[in-house]
Amino acid sequence: MCSGAPPQGKEGREPVEGIASYFKFAERSTSLTTEIRAGLTTFMVMAYIIFLNPAILSNAGMDPVATAAATALLAGIVTIAMGVIGNVPIALAAGLGINALVAFNLVLTRGLSWQGAMGVIFWEGLVILVLVLIGLREAVMHAVPLALKKAIAVGIGLFILFIGFVNAGLIATPEGGVPPVGFVFPTTNAQFLAIGGLFLTIALYVRKIPGALLLGILITTIVGVPLGVTVIPTGLTAVPNFSNILQLDVMEVWDLGALTAVLIIFSIMILDFFDTMGTVTAVSEQAGLTDEDGRVPGVGRILLVDSAAAALGGVFGTSSNTSYIESSAGVSEGGRTGFASVVTGVFFLAAILLAPLALMIPSAATAPALILVGALLFEQIRGLDVGDPEEAIPALFTMILMPLTYDIAIGIGAGIIAWVFIKVVRGKFSAVHPLMWGAAIAFLVFFLQGWLEPLLDTAL
Repeated sequence: MCSGAPPQGKEGREPVEGIASYFKFAERSTSLTTEIRAGLTTFMVMAYIIFLNPAILSNAGMDPVATAAATALLAGIVTIAMGVIGNVPIALAAGLGINALVAFNLVLTRGLSWQGAMGVIFWEGLVILVLVLIGLREAVMHAVPLALKKAIAVGIGLFILFIGFVNAGLIATPEGGVPPVGFVFPTTNAQFLAIGGLFLTIALYVRKIPGALLLGILITTIVGVPLGVTVIPTGLTAVPNFSNILQLDVMEVWDLGALTAVLIIFSIMILDFFDTMGTVTAVSEQAGLTDEDGRVPGVGRILLVDSAAAALGGVFGTSSNTSYIESSAGVSEGGRTGFASVVTGVFFLAAILLAPLALMIPSAATAPALILVGALLFEQIRGLDVGDPEEAIPALFTMILMPLTYDIAIGIGAGIIAWVFIKVVRGKFSAVHPLMWGAAIAFLVFFLQGWLEPLLDTAL
């Protein structure tokens, strides 16, 4: 071998070294294998949205097949963008809650077509994008006090834990509706499988087995086959149907009247705006990417991608796409960089054609991972001064209302209003950042929308 020849295997190492350098593997104490495992874990926990989103939006008259394809396609695109641009292990997809609002409020209640409802989604995403470009959305995130940020992380953890128990079939609303939620004593194979999967996942995690969450999902899915819970697909999907794309109607909502249209767009924008703030804060905190004040370095790039994803949700006909708190599952597996998001995004793109494989994973297999992730986020409660009512009361409102209302934004809004109110009562006006005043007023309008809208209609 001549002396000028490159060392053996150098060409093969260069791409990996380039990836490691770009995504800062060494700086964040991670590796290619860890990031791939984390990205796959996040995808497996999120894959349900490919089929749940069409199920919800079908109530608005949308084609489930086209909606499923568009859901996977856009989730893949924006998640990869988040990884490359934001370099954080945060995945995006159609937001739960907003898709229900599209189907049951905008379409079934207000009478918009689904194309008109997607026009509303485009408008609210566009407004949020403008707020990011002028720096207001990032400024609001920095204005929120550290105690509330910690409470948001804990509240989201409780929310995830609650979702896990609901998906496991162990919490439901009893017949008659009293109490609003109650424990369901297991009788079905799916319930027993979820319980067994939970114990298995906890055991793997506390024994510090690498890939505990992913192993828990896979093993539980396999065990579910003979139990009849896991359904093995018989074949691949047909050619993808992308007929939802570019079908939005951006003018229909204005037929309801300018003030009504503005209030509708504002209400959805508030949900999207603060849902993302809570998710980004919680996931970044869990990944150790925040500074001592709870701020997320480079959050402007993260919010830019998230805001663009919201508007694109209307363009693609999938409802607003937003950052997913389920990304915490990948972070729990060691994900620390945007490469985990790139991996998740690639799996979403593959799921366009391989949808049955993702569908094979039952909720009984992913529910244990959600429960454990929610429990792990509870550690963020450390540092909260529960003896100080200025911190304790807003924090409690934030934490408890997220799972009880099934809405992250409700908890954040209640916490912000309570925090500002207590400061005012104690005469600490100067301690309230101007943007916290603005956020509190915005949430007051949001909470009072049911009372304000009839007044506006009467006045007009």
